[in-house]
Amino acid sequence: MTAAERLFLEKGLEQTTIEEITTGAGVAKGTFYLHFSSKADVLQALRARFVQGVLDGIIAAVEGLRHEDWRGKLAAWSTACATGYLDAAGLHHLAFVAAPPATREGLSRNILIDHLNELLAAGAGENAWSVSDPGFTAVFLFNALHGVVNQPGIGETPAARAELLRAIEVHFLRTLGLPSGID
Repeated sequence: MTAAERLFLEKGLEQTTIEEITTGAGVAKGTFYLHFSSKADVLQALRARFVQGVLDGIIAAVEGLRHEDWRGKLAAWSTACATGYLDAAGLHHLAFVAAPPATREGLSRNILIDHLNELLAAGAGENAWSVSDPGFTAVFLFNALHGVVNQPGIGETPAARAELLRAIEVHFLRTLGLPSGID
């Protein structure tokens, strides 16, 4: 998949051939077809790998905090999610914008939204914040973050990235009525 990702990013999905993918990966075409039936299958696998990689970063950031640090967990979630998107902006654009999935379900239900929903529900259960519908709030916050980091040219310099991540964190916290540290 790494060879396919590199080629898709360099040449585009349509211009990349399966032969180029197998040559780049050092495998026979038969091996390719044991795992994938088409370039579209490879792209779907790249989508899944991208989202899982973002989730892995979120989990690492959140799990590193004390159990009772709900404010910190929410801030870490927002920063890790945005960082995951920014770090792989080219792949995200290729996999979800240039060749969008058949449905828009990913913007209302995916493993990132599910994880945020669980965090919001757990925090509400511990009285860290009040949220009447964690699922709705998770979709709302995820799509706000997604829309912001998906803007062309955003966060391109280290200073601009730091400012963007801080702004996202502040908005996540304020949405749940938590102090942002900027007042």
